[in-house]
Amino acid sequence: MDQIMSLPFGVALATLFAIVMIRVNVTYWIGRGAVAGFAHTRYGTSLQRPKAARAQALIQRWGPYAVVLSFLTIGLQTAINLAAGAARMPLRRYLPAAIIGSIVWALLYATIGLAALEAWLAVAAGSPVGAAVGIAVAAALVVWIVVIRKRRAAGKSADTVV
Repeated sequence: MDQIMSLPFGVALATLFAIVMIRVNVTYWIGRGAVAGFAHTRYGTSLQRPKAARAQALIQRWGPYAVVLSFLTIGLQTAINLAAGAARMPLRRYLPAAIIGSIVWALLYATIGLAALEAWLAVAAGSPVGAAVGIAVAAALVVWIVVIRKRRAAGKSADTVV
């Protein structure tokens, strides 16, 4: 990362874009190849079931949006791109989404992301305990937000049932 951070902004942006485009496209094709291989096994008929067809239709329709938004997440990007390949999302829908998402990702990392990473590494190097506490606080905040949203959703669904 230090090498990328030392590059001029435009070059760093182009480098990050190229890296992520290669990664997401390889992931897409791994998913696509895995399903193609799976189709030739005795379990391949499970890909023709109604649930699988509905899931594929859902990914065909909403998948490009999920692909673009996955670039704003941590940990879901690979899974979503793999699922897009496994669902055989057409390239005419996948590639534009991957390009837009890669541009967003590269812009974030070239600006805020790398600076945040550098700051985080400085904190972790100076105080590993402080870094661990920071992670724990962030995780607790995420859990708290999820729990509150689930409670609100459960309350709303209980109100609509009555």
